Amino acid sequence: MQTGLKISARVSIPMREIHLQAVRSQGPGGQNVNKVSTAVHLFFDVRASSLPEIYKQRLLERKDRRISPGGIVIIKSQEGRTHETNREKALVRLKELIMDAMMVQKIRRATAPTKSSEERRLKTKENRSKTKKLRQRPRSDG
Repeated sequence: MQTGLKISARVSIPMREIHLQAVRSQGPGGQNVNKVSTAVHLFFDVRASSLPEIYKQRLLERKDRRISPGGIVIIKSQEGRTHETNREKALVRLKELIMDAMMVQKIRRATAPTKSSEERRLKTKENRSKTKKLRQRPRSDG
């Protein structure tokens, strides 16, 4: 049994803060789907967790349907055939969600087009104009 979910070298979440609930899977699956609770619901309260404040802040700022307005992450995993497989997949998804929240987007700075690219653009426009001129019906001078 895991003692915690390791997010990075310095950050991990104790398993006592992650609530896992076994539920029945949906969809086809024969008799097994009606008898065994193989799907897993994972609940993680961001505000009450031991995560560093910056992690909490970034997670709560995200516009993600898996994070409720109350700050609880809800993940359902039901792809695997066993409870253990779905449990591991749910924990991996929680880790990915937290890692994505900590990813810093590079700021894009607008740049002016280069002189050569501007010349190429104008040359292309000129060539296109000539091509269309040649398609026109000849004018009769008279």
